[in-house]
Amino acid sequence: MQGMKKPDPVRLKDRISMLKRKPGPVPLSRIVLLTALCITVLHNYTLFSNMAKVYQGQYLFLAASVIIFFCLNVILLNLVAYQRAAKPVLTVLLLFSAAQAYFTDCFGVIGDQEMIRNILWTDPREVSGWFNSRLAVYLAFLGLAPALLVYMAPVRTMTLKRELIFKMRDVVAALGVMALCLLSFGASYASFFREHKLIRHYATPAFFIYSSGRLAYREATLSNHIVAELGADAGISPQDEGRELIIMVVGETARADRFSLNGYGRETNPLLAREDLVAFTDVESCGTSTVISVPCMFSNFGRAGFTSEKAAATENLLDILSHTGKVNVLWRDNNSDSKGVALRVPYQDFRTQTFNPVCDLECRDEGLLARLQEYIDSKPKGDIFIVLHQLGNHGPEYFKRYPKRFEAFKPVCKTGDLGQCSREEISNAYDNAILYTDYFLAQTIAFLKKNDGRFETAMFYVSDHGESLGENGLYLHGMPYALSPAVQRRVPMIAWFGESIRHEIDLPAVRARAHDHFSHDNVFHSILGLLEIDTPLYDPEKDIFKDRPVITASHATPAPG
Repeated sequence: MQGMKKPDPVRLKDRISMLKRKPGPVPLSRIVLLTALCITVLHNYTLFSNMAKVYQGQYLFLAASVIIFFCLNVILLNLVAYQRAAKPVLTVLLLFSAAQAYFTDCFGVIGDQEMIRNILWTDPREVSGWFNSRLAVYLAFLGLAPALLVYMAPVRTMTLKRELIFKMRDVVAALGVMALCLLSFGASYASFFREHKLIRHYATPAFFIYSSGRLAYREATLSNHIVAELGADAGISPQDEGRELIIMVVGETARADRFSLNGYGRETNPLLAREDLVAFTDVESCGTSTVISVPCMFSNFGRAGFTSEKAAATENLLDILSHTGKVNVLWRDNNSDSKGVALRVPYQDFRTQTFNPVCDLECRDEGLLARLQEYIDSKPKGDIFIVLHQLGNHGPEYFKRYPKRFEAFKPVCKTGDLGQCSREEISNAYDNAILYTDYFLAQTIAFLKKNDGRFETAMFYVSDHGESLGENGLYLHGMPYALSPAVQRRVPMIAWFGESIRHEIDLPAVRARAHDHFSHDNVFHSILGLLEIDTPLYDPEKDIFKDRPVITASHATPAPG
């Protein structure tokens, strides 16, 4: 066309060269901002969806909340990402945050101190149950993809002093924007921080990192603690001539409302229903996780006074029994471990075939009874107190918690990714595991019956906590106690007594209290009462079986009531 200039070949070549040229290094502050944006948008679906349900139609407030949590992540990342260590730190944070997003989005899991303790105490063999295709998608697309972009991005080098100036600029700006948003919606945020504590706990990864810091500080303060002696003067009266054999079964993740003994519509306790026992229908756990409930039920603090620090620094019920010198104590474990309870008594690990002969897909709870008679026969003197710690209904792979022959309720969920299963499938698998617990407890009672001529026998069963099976979108357990649903706190509790011990217990009175409210607080005192331990620590008012005669070292009188 006439009048048009031809492109300058030299200039055109320069432009093409510029397009081919790799992008130059960018400031670290920009990478931090983009990482914070990625975490805020991609990893906090549960946080913002829950806020949207509460504050429906308040779009400006919700937008301000997104900005606030973005600024919070900017501050957090600026505090942990420095110079050469910045890219590895951001990469790990992206992967970790994606994993946390998976558990929060799919199970409603909160990364508080209790949950972190659960993770640290988890048996590595249980970890495989969490891996599935959905977790792989979360890690690949929400974690690995942005992490690779961060790791490959060229970063402009600068001195530490200059970097700190940029960080201070971004932190101050983030604080200013947060303050502006908070002041603009002061009334809404006043109610949010006061009334919606649970929602704030879903902030990823901020709340998890905050909880990790608090837990690390607590553990550091306990690293050199001395365990305080408890009940060193405990004893058993010489007038108590009978030998007692008590088996306490610590259940795992069993819900009270899934026991047919407690009125559940399905027959999940067909074998126990044939036994003459007492099922307590209103029992509350000390915590919503094993790492809290198990130490708590063996402590003398009660839920109101219990802390993990106090439990770690103080002896427990098993130590008191040992102090008497007349009680043989044994802990057998088919779970992760005793959570610190059995550190000073004989302990046997039944998670492998070394001790447990009943192993297929995994080692079964019934194996806890293997060679137990040999142990009892090897103790010619003194009472015997045995704790059997079940694997029970440990989730999320409920279908693995029972042998195939106990699969009475079908169809079942056969994956640890509960989001891929229907509520019916999850419920069926869970109930099948309860059915297996019924069998295991019946076997335990049968074992005690064989020893009833030689001992005063009893079985005491209580679960550590309950479980959410999809109610209100929640799965598993471990919610903060004050915010947890009842199904995570209401647990089954059962007592069976052999013929030899029944003359010492007012069984009709115990049955009359079967529907009274009890909790893990009663365990400590009830076991002391069953074994007739003389100690000032014993409180008969908290003894479930308090109507039995109590023998003391100085005199023998009936207990009050």
